Amino acid sequence: MRAREPERVGYVERGGVRVGFEVFGSAGPAIIFLPSWQILHSRQWKLQAPYLARHTQVITYDARGNGRSDRPGAAGCYAHREIVADAVAVLDAVGVDKAHVMGVSMGGMIVQQLAIHHRDRLLTMISVMSRTGEREYGQPTPEAWALLTTPGSSDRESAIKRSVDGMRIWGSPEYADEDRCRQDAAAAYDRNVDPAGVVRQFMAVGAAGSWAADLPGVTTPTLVIHGDKDTLIDISGGRRTAELIPGARFVEIDGMGHDYPPQLWDRLVQEIKTFCGV
Repeated sequence: MRAREPERVGYVERGGVRVGFEVFGSAGPAIIFLPSWQILHSRQWKLQAPYLARHTQVITYDARGNGRSDRPGAAGCYAHREIVADAVAVLDAVGVDKAHVMGVSMGGMIVQQLAIHHRDRLLTMISVMSRTGEREYGQPTPEAWALLTTPGSSDRESAIKRSVDGMRIWGSPEYADEDRCRQDAAAAYDRNVDPAGVVRQFMAVGAAGSWAADLPGVTTPTLVIHGDKDTLIDISGGRRTAELIPGARFVEIDGMGHDYPPQLWDRLVQEIKTFCGV
């Protein structure tokens, strides 16, 4: 499946760093998809944009250090607060005051921070296959952790192989498709992936610690989605998130790992549309 071309492409600059964004559709309320530390996730959400863009304005952007966004600095770690602030800056650049905000994996951690510190910008929040930063919840299996922390390679074929290896460990087992994974990984790499940027994002999330104590104060309507086959962020991370946020709805997707294969798109999109009322 080919990604739909966006109606608008632009950049917003923060502290000398340009963050690239794309907008699909123009009518109805806005939904912004927050990037994961894996650019592959960002690409997959772009493929799903047409499902929602008929009645909403869908916004996607690349995390700093990957894709069309700048790679600030030659070393060191990004500050988690900067990654969170990038989302607010994108909303400002597009001219959106309030939006439905959805984050996957690292993006789920960002949307939780937005609900804590920028609740006035959120209509609803959707946290997918994510966690609260607590060590007791949402931990990977030893096999998943070993691959996650293995240094990546900058060449194209090695990057593709790493994605396929990841699919075999934390992907949705029932829907595993090596050819599709290779195609998605190649397209993600060609979009300007930066292994060092991914590492900095990963370090930023790790340095953020736990924000669980702040979640009971969240007032934004919340949907939490997690797959029961996720070995990279155990489903306990999603359950814990929903447990701490007052009134949060938890949806468990049978057979879903730490990815979202096309076979599950209809289910995911319907959950989003129903929850957001679009």
